[in-house]
Amino acid sequence: MITDAFKAHLETGFTHTCRCWLVTRKDGFVLGFTDHDLPLAFEGIDFLPESGLTARAIEQTTGLSVDNTEAMGILSADAITEADILAGRYDGAEVKSWIVNWGDVEQRLLQFVGTIGEIQRDGHSFQAELRGLTEALNQPQGRIFQKPCSAILGDHNCGFNLDDLGYSTTAVISEARSGKFFEFENVAGFEARWFERGRFVAQTGAAAGLVGVIKNDRSDGTMRKIETWEQIRADIAPGDTVRLEAGCDRRTTTCRLKFNNLVNYRGFPTIPGEDWLMSVPRKDGANDGGSLAG
Repeated sequence: MITDAFKAHLETGFTHTCRCWLVTRKDGFVLGFTDHDLPLAFEGIDFLPESGLTARAIEQTTGLSVDNTEAMGILSADAITEADILAGRYDGAEVKSWIVNWGDVEQRLLQFVGTIGEIQRDGHSFQAELRGLTEALNQPQGRIFQKPCSAILGDHNCGFNLDDLGYSTTAVISEARSGKFFEFENVAGFEARWFERGRFVAQTGAAAGLVGVIKNDRSDGTMRKIETWEQIRADIAPGDTVRLEAGCDRRTTTCRLKFNNLVNYRGFPTIPGEDWLMSVPRKDGANDGGSLAG
């Protein structure tokens, strides 16, 4: 909501306005930028001018249409770095944009709230797509009727606590190759393939906070060998600490025997399959609806 003082200032035609941007990553890291030539501060955030962050015009519509714009900037070691973009640390980050009277920062108007979408790099600069709040309404909603469980292990639908004893462990990498293949010593007490489909969470080093999904989990008696589906998008090396979490293949047997969590199973294991839907009546024999077992 625009204040009367700011409205009066804009109506004079001789304005002292600039734009301020607030970027909040999912890990809680906050950056403030402005296209003014001096630093500004409000809401406890410092907005710095030397970032080189600019933006194209914001396209805003009424109704439920998606608002969008684009932000552009120069990769800077002190602000948004190429390494952080490659690591995915800005994927889905929240973005807020204000138009501000730089002579009196209390006179400002919040123009845009959204998230960062696709990021493209060109040399030493980047261009990021900004998606409005209504973008979330494009996501599928409601239950999925299928045999496998539709919940994600550990989410509010699943309800399982991966901090329970035996379902996660912290380990130090002994060997790392290509950001996908890792070996660990002293990861005992877990069955082979226990961590397959689970999460690989880097806790220390340059990759701290990044998450991968485990593709293969093998043990040869002395070493635990883990492979992730995709390369961890930051330097990860021997000596770094990671958290390994148990995986779930979303079958009822796994839910019951591995996690003892069948009460929260979100699939429909007895739903008829495609063969049943395509079946036709028999021309011979009894068709009284009884058992087909011979």
